[in-house]
Formats: sequence, structure tokens, C-alpha cells
Amino acid sequence: MAYTFDWHLVVTGQYGDWIVEGLVTTLKISALSTVCSLALGTLVAVLRLSRVKPLEWLCMAFTEFFRNTPLLVQIFFWYFGANLVLPTFATDWLYKQDFEFAAGAIALTVYTAAFIAEDIRSGIFAIPKTQLEASRACGLSFMQAMGYVILPQAFRIIVPPLISQFLNLIKNSSLVMTIGVMDLTYMARQIESYTFHGFEAFTVATAIYLVISIIVSAGIQIYNRRVLHVTR
Repeated sequence: MAYTFDWHLVVTGQYGDWIVEGLVTTLKISALSTVCSLALGTLVAVLRLSRVKPLEWLCMAFTEFFRNTPLLVQIFFWYFGANLVLPTFATDWLYKQDFEFAAGAIALTVYTAAFIAEDIRSGIFAIPKTQLEASRACGLSFMQAMGYVILPQAFRIIVPPLISQFLNLIKNSSLVMTIGVMDLTYMARQIESYTFHGFEAFTVATAIYLVISIIVSAGIQIYNRRVLHVTR
């Protein structure tokens, strides 16, 4: 019996609502993880250059561990082991919230932050050391010099690779469906289970991820033309 395509089925009615709901969840967890990973990655990068040996070693261990272990394993780690590594009050709060969503967001955050930290370090190394020395000579502390002088210039350099990391984060967010987060991929899988029209469901999901990627890539091009070229 020949397979009959039914695109209308997966984009309208209840199943269309599922796609929209999954897209919203994907955008939410991606946006939250993007903000948190940028903040954590910046902190790790700066502390690794602080010359305080315990902090330097801790941050180096953080980046090496999370960069060199699979994201899927980390997602399972936070989902099944959060209550073992986090304080009791933190796990109690997480269980009162959407625990699956929170575990997925934590995994995406720490994984992406490890890569962002290395990008930021590369950007800092691109700034002449004399600028940091001059800032310290003017009376600024290490953290003040980083915040007011070094990091603003470093971020200007590394925006393209940062956007690439955020784009990878959006695509990696599809893995949180493995712990029950009802994102876009999860909803496509549910539609396939209910209708046996998996080709249509996953084609629509793929198209949505593609559109998001194109929008982000367009943002990179706009930034390169309007910002980087102006500041050179």
C-alpha cells in the first residue's frame, strides 16, 4: 500500500498546536540557557586568568570536563544526579518547578559555558597585554580592568564565534526530549506516535530549526557588516 502524505494533519488542529507548543518550549530553554551560559562562561574565563591558582585550576577543570564529555550524558547526569550534587534547598526548589526543564537548562548552560569560556579567553588574548597593565597602573583592580577595558573589546572580536555557540545550543536543545522536556523534537516524536506520519512531523520540525538557524546566521552577517566594519 502506497504511503499517503498528509501535511495538513501535522500543521493544523491539535497536532499543529503541539508543534507551536514545542517551538515555544525550545525557544524558552534556548533563551534561558543562552543568557546563563554567557554569564557563566564569562565568569569562568575571567577567573581562569586571575592568577589565583585554586580558581584557575577549578575553572580549567570545569572547561576540560564539560567540553570533553557528551552532552547527552550530561543531561542524564543532571536529571538523575542533581539531588546528589546540588544543595537540598536547590533541589527542593527545582522539584517544585518543571524539573525536567530545569535539568535540561542546567546541562545546556554548563556545556555551552565551557566552550564560551574558551572563546572569551581567545578574545582576551587578542587584546595587547599593555592595556591590562595600563589599567592596573591607573588604579583599577583586576576585575575592574576586565569589566571596563578588556572584556568590551574582547566581546567585539568574538561575537561571530559566540553566535555560533548559541546556534549550536539551539540545535543541541533537541536532546532534552530524552528526559521528557516537551520541546519541538519531543512534539514531533509524539505526532509520529499518534499518527504514524513521522516523515511530515520531523520535516516540519527540521524546517523550523532551519529557519531559526538562518535567522541567527543573518544576524551574524548584519553584525559583521554594520558593527565590525565600522569599528575597524
